Amino acid sequence: MRHLVIMAIVFGLISRVLGDICTAASYGPPYMPTRCNGNQQEQFPPGNLFVAVSEGLWDNGAACGRRYRLRCLSGNNKPCKDGTIDVKVVDYCPQSPCPSTLLMSSNAFAAISHSPKAKINVEYIQI
Repeated sequence: MRHLVIMAIVFGLISRVLGDICTAASYGPPYMPTRCNGNQQEQFPPGNLFVAVSEGLWDNGAACGRRYRLRCLSGNNKPCKDGTIDVKVVDYCPQSPCPSTLLMSSNAFAAISHSPKAKINVEYIQI
């Protein structure tokens, strides 16, 4: 009986993850020029909820304009806020090597994490 309870708990935790999992960190301005749309201010979505992606998601630039729904899963010192946010890819990671799979704008990162300097684990799904 105890094994059934443990299996039910594990299955419940696994089934809550619907997308892929990666690391994310915050980056600040200047955000332009970007590899997607250069110096065009209109490339940034409302609320400045956008990301730069690393090589794994960049897809030779095909990632430009893609939208992802993100949810913070974990990190040091419990940085996660509840809920999800929708972000838009506007750039290739400007740092080499890229410190995480996703570099989130300051606004996007603050929407899902209490700690602006944290490196977090996020669930993401393309929408």
